[in-house]
Amino acid sequence: MAKDEFDELDILRNAKTPAPDAAARARALAAAMTAFDEAEKISSVPQGSSRASRLTDRTMRFWREMMQKKLVAAPALAGLVALPVAGYVGWQVMEELRLASAPGDAFVETKAPERQRVEAPAQEAETAARGIGDALVAQPAPPPPAVFNRATRDMQVGGHAVSKHLAVPAPAAVSPEPFATREDRERFEAFGTNPVRSALESPVSTFSIDVDTASYAFVRRALKEGFLPDRDSVRVEEMINYFPYDWPGPQSAQMPFNASVTVMPTPWNEHTRLMHVAIKGYDIAPAEKPAANLVFLIDTSGSMNSADKLPLLKNSFRLLVEKLGAEDTVSIVAYAGAAGTVLEPTKVSDKGKILAALDRLEAGGRTAGEAGIVEAYRLAEASFVEGGVNRIMLATDGDFNVGQTDDAALKRLVEEKRASGVYLSVLGFGRGNLNDAMMQTIAQNGNGVAAYIDTLAEAEKVLVEEASSSLFTIASDVKVQVEFNPARVAEYRLIGYETRGLAREDFNNDKVDAGDIGSGHTVTAIYEITPVGSPARMIDDLRYGEAGREQGQDAADAGEYAFVKIRYKAPGEAASRLIETPVTDADAVPSLAAAGDDLRFSVAVAAFGQKLRRADAVADYGYDRIMEIAAAARGADPFGYRAEFLSLVRLASALDGKR
Repeated sequence: MAKDEFDELDILRNAKTPAPDAAARARALAAAMTAFDEAEKISSVPQGSSRASRLTDRTMRFWREMMQKKLVAAPALAGLVALPVAGYVGWQVMEELRLASAPGDAFVETKAPERQRVEAPAQEAETAARGIGDALVAQPAPPPPAVFNRATRDMQVGGHAVSKHLAVPAPAAVSPEPFATREDRERFEAFGTNPVRSALESPVSTFSIDVDTASYAFVRRALKEGFLPDRDSVRVEEMINYFPYDWPGPQSAQMPFNASVTVMPTPWNEHTRLMHVAIKGYDIAPAEKPAANLVFLIDTSGSMNSADKLPLLKNSFRLLVEKLGAEDTVSIVAYAGAAGTVLEPTKVSDKGKILAALDRLEAGGRTAGEAGIVEAYRLAEASFVEGGVNRIMLATDGDFNVGQTDDAALKRLVEEKRASGVYLSVLGFGRGNLNDAMMQTIAQNGNGVAAYIDTLAEAEKVLVEEASSSLFTIASDVKVQVEFNPARVAEYRLIGYETRGLAREDFNNDKVDAGDIGSGHTVTAIYEITPVGSPARMIDDLRYGEAGREQGQDAADAGEYAFVKIRYKAPGEAASRLIETPVTDADAVPSLAAAGDDLRFSVAVAAFGQKLRRADAVADYGYDRIMEIAAAARGADPFGYRAEFLSLVRLASALDGKR
């Protein structure tokens, strides 16, 4: 390189930067205002955005005028402006790409968001002209996504219906959500699988019934999103009890439920048998249903700000309101950073007022769940209906972070409050930070049910089709105790109910809380039992156990496998009642094929749940075998639940890579 070229570079390097020129600054501001005025004149709405011009067109035009026409005479000022304005252009380009790709953003409110953006380009230019050291004008947050309300056929933006004010009609369908990635922030209670027990050493098994169904919905969501569920999210009894079964029920309300037992071969182990216990609650006729006093306790914190949370929650409660009678009462409490009453107790005859209160709810802030629970109990107690249904319906993702957030403390709170006769049920929503452990704790101890709602169809199942069983309790503190005859049964294990186990002495203690049965509820429990002399035995005999064997000899002569006892309390009673059922050879069927469709289908679900939990008992049992049993036992399937189950087994098989 020639010496004179070095001299020219030195001159440029040592030259002082000119001071900012006030006239150039004024020209930059004028150019920005001109660009904005031109954009305002565009009236057509581009595809994928409700703004009055394409963001990139407007920004690029502003950039050209700033850099090519107005600032050529002031290169120093152009250098100062280039960096912040280039950043602004990049931000706007990315924003348009987001709008074009987001399925829910095609419909948004136009007025308020546009006002927020009105002076942004001009302010950017003016701030840039002052120097890089000055703070940039903060960009406004993008407007909330629109959500299509399937129940009302309206578009919802930020909790408000806007479809009537749009230039284009609301779509007839909503595009599916993009494929979800697995989240690891969800909380499930960790628990082990029930072990095999010796009938000689531990002949008695005791547990509380469980009518919850949340686990099945968790499993379905996970499989449809493309991954195997967390094993702690799989509670086998909840999967079995998700499905309606036609178990034989009681003939009158004087006997709140009926229990039937069947012994059959085990499909996954030829050397064991299954003892199937089926309970069916009395189904209250519509004319006999008591009045309902319901409090909707709704989480409106910032964590609920997604389409599968608050918008779905509001539509779900709309379905429930449509199901209630005109004389039933609804109150609404919402909580975020604090809790407050949104709707005082209101008769369902004034349905419009209730639905309007739901529509006004918006998400934002932290989560004061404890304060919301306290306020909900206050309203429920103030409107208490003697002899009726007094229940709080807590709808949340469980992310409590203000006030009392400890599960044990919340458990104590609902335990104290249930003595008032007000029960608490929990409806879980959303994914990502779902706190199932907390929801299970307060539902179990609040004498309520726990369900997970991932779709509006699931909301219809839980709150419409099964409203009677979810709301109207026919028996409380229902406990099951099975005593096995060691002369006939060498070993046993209870499939599921790990989180519902009770001590043997708890069965006769009426102060110990247990699960409730609602109108028409079905509850199923399955034991895998190993007959005496079977090669499937896993536990050696006791050296000094002959005395224990002799104690069961009389029962063995009678042909008993086991003796089933059920304790329950009738509504409003403090003392429990007892039902006893011996299990004999008369209850056995020779083959699985000889069992009814409902029996076989429930066994297929039990096998699937164990498979997802990686239980050793079904490690060598293939998904294809589960499919065979379930498909053959599908039956009438009026709501398509069993067909959906078959599709989930296929998905799990593909994801697990095993047949």
